[in-house]
Amino acid sequence: MDPGPLLRAGNSNCGGCGMSIGLQLLGKAAGDTPLQMVIPACCAIVTAGPFPTSSYGRPVVASTFASAAAVATGLAHVARLNGERTRVVCWAGDGGTFDIGMATLSAAAERNEDVLYIVYDNEIYGNTGGQRSSATPLGASTSTTPKGKEVEKKDILAIMAAHAVPYCGTLSLAHPDDLLRKLRHAIEAPGFRFLHMLAPCPTGWKSEPSESVELVRLAVRAGLYPVYEVFDGQRVTINVETELSRDALEQYIARQGRFRKVATDVNRLFTNVVRQTEALRRWAAEPAAPAA
Repeated sequence: MDPGPLLRAGNSNCGGCGMSIGLQLLGKAAGDTPLQMVIPACCAIVTAGPFPTSSYGRPVVASTFASAAAVATGLAHVARLNGERTRVVCWAGDGGTFDIGMATLSAAAERNEDVLYIVYDNEIYGNTGGQRSSATPLGASTSTTPKGKEVEKKDILAIMAAHAVPYCGTLSLAHPDDLLRKLRHAIEAPGFRFLHMLAPCPTGWKSEPSESVELVRLAVRAGLYPVYEVFDGQRVTINVETELSRDALEQYIARQGRFRKVATDVNRLFTNVVRQTEALRRWAAEPAAPAA
């Protein structure tokens, strides 16, 4: 039986919202698999709209900023005890993942809870005025970093891989076949799974709504957003090879107002990208340790 769209028409999300695209693709990947979603304070929980109606086509629990992974843990245990096919999905922004929700996220990962955690990363606190988060990239202007952020973005996937979770990876909206494959694997696989999706926010990024997917494509080409997956914290597969294109990096920056407010140091950004790409390639080339 077709459960209908996960994100229903008529929702209040902004045009070009990467989160909205991701929700539609999550619904496509899940098919008729029953989902329960946990959404903490973020743009995604505003999406539901005012009670008693909802723009979501699946059951949703609204959690506090810090507790999404903990709430999802409880739902997953109840589903298991009841013998249900239900898969529990956390759908959270970068503020509730990289920052405020890190403690419960880390705890659920360490316990290997049967939860799929997806962070849609718009690189700001988008629901409260566009403040800086630890996901905000170097040089980006926000309401709390008007002169540009002075430190690099937190490497959330490396942190999750260090927990040795069964599966984690990045999702590119510009590479839907790879994205859907990863979502389907993560929905079905047991244990803790973590997926990171770069989700352009035209409002916060000061970009054109029609260019959201193209911005992700440029980020991948430039090496700013690597597309890869990690199994058991060891085996790394790079799914899309970056071009390390300086031209793509310059286009990515030029198409967003958040970088035009300050003199962005392209040389520093590109040097960082090359260093991070080389480190990822070395990691992918390392043989996995033998099983204990």
